[in-house]
Amino acid sequence: MKLELTEKQYRRLLDMAYIGNWVLNSIRGDDRFRDYDEVESLLFGKAAGAGMGVLAEECEGEIVPSQAFIEGGIHEAIVDYENCVFFDVLAEDLARRDMEEEQADLDDQAELMRRIDEYLDEFECHGTDHILVVPED
Repeated sequence: MKLELTEKQYRRLLDMAYIGNWVLNSIRGDDRFRDYDEVESLLFGKAAGAGMGVLAEECEGEIVPSQAFIEGGIHEAIVDYENCVFFDVLAEDLARRDMEEEQADLDDQAELMRRIDEYLDEFECHGTDHILVVPED
């Protein structure tokens, strides 16, 4: 297979490969999806030929994203995504919990969305500052 990309497109592909592999493998420890590591290594292995050698380095015989790449802002994009997902999941979990405690109809999507939106508005204004965990006795 041959794929032709502009330099900008190739650079974006490196970002996407890194982000994708991070999402799939960053929490897996030694139980990584090695085939994704291989694809990432293959793509970063082409960096020098594309005039972007600074973005890749060799580590233990593999081509990996360089420290320059990793420290170049890619993790800000990952953090933005993680924050968004965190608040979305938390809002839905809290809304469902509230509805269960009140024995409300969990199939009422309009009510669920209303409650989710209330939590999201709160998180947008205050983050997690107003969340309080009360331990059970």
